[in-house]
Amino acid sequence: MSFWDDSQVLVTGGRGFLGRWVCKMLHKRDVPLESIRVPSSKDADLRRWDDCVDMVEGIDVVIHLAARDGGLGYNLEHPGSIYYDNAIMGLQLMEAARQAGVSKFVSAGTVCAYPQSAKIPLEESSFWDGYPDVSNAPYCLAKKMGLVQAQAYRKEYNFNAVHLLLTNMYGPGDVFDPTRSRSAASLIRKFVDAVQNDLPEVQMWGTGNASREFLYVEDAAEAFVLAAERYNSSEPVNIGSGQETTMRELVDIIVSITEYDGTVVWDTSKPEGQMRRCCDVSQAERSFGFRAQTPLTEGLKKTIEWYTSQYFSLSL
Repeated sequence: MSFWDDSQVLVTGGRGFLGRWVCKMLHKRDVPLESIRVPSSKDADLRRWDDCVDMVEGIDVVIHLAARDGGLGYNLEHPGSIYYDNAIMGLQLMEAARQAGVSKFVSAGTVCAYPQSAKIPLEESSFWDGYPDVSNAPYCLAKKMGLVQAQAYRKEYNFNAVHLLLTNMYGPGDVFDPTRSRSAASLIRKFVDAVQNDLPEVQMWGTGNASREFLYVEDAAEAFVLAAERYNSSEPVNIGSGQETTMRELVDIIVSITEYDGTVVWDTSKPEGQMRRCCDVSQAERSFGFRAQTPLTEGLKKTIEWYTSQYFSLSL
């Protein structure tokens, strides 16, 4: 029998960026539509205990993707509410799932939660060696508590909860709202806007020397489904491409794809967050067979094509 046979699955955040792709992956595994519960924020506020209890009733597998997050600027403006919302959603949902007898709980963490001073590539063994970068610390620590809870519940209750550490995602369907978009989506919007409006220059934050690791959303979705099927350990696992890319390199690729012919201006007075970020992703491949398949340039082309096709509706 397949892992998913007769399983009722809850995907929180299932109407969001990653959640939609996870649901597509479940469909590919022949999970019936009626077996996947995808609540909207109007259906359930996971900050409310009663809503969490209602959502897990009759559920076998929880994939917890609901989160409140955004880019660097958004996180700097809303540290308190970001911390509270993410922490309380994770705490209550896992406890409700435990009480309801859920057999598997997969939660989304973040590689931003690694210590600011951690060596590159980031290895899971260094996850607790220091404090995260202060620019994202409230969000990171709220998500990090999901791992603490998972490990504590496994030890006391034998509750099968696993915690995946996501790198920067991008892809079709990403959030292109300038107040909340992540780095890749934010840059794509800037340069498509510049091309559409024939702008002579585009301003960027920082020096361009900060690096990130970018993961195509379809690959990320496959990682979550594989982890649900095959991974049963309390240790966190990095989910990424394993490729380190500077922001200047990312901009160069996007400029080339969009054919922007103006000037790129780097404003060094603006913050750029943690200077380096890239993961050792070998544990995911060893533990449950996940390896990212989409090269960065290919993924960016697909994303830019999608965004350009949606440009006039998304830019309103």
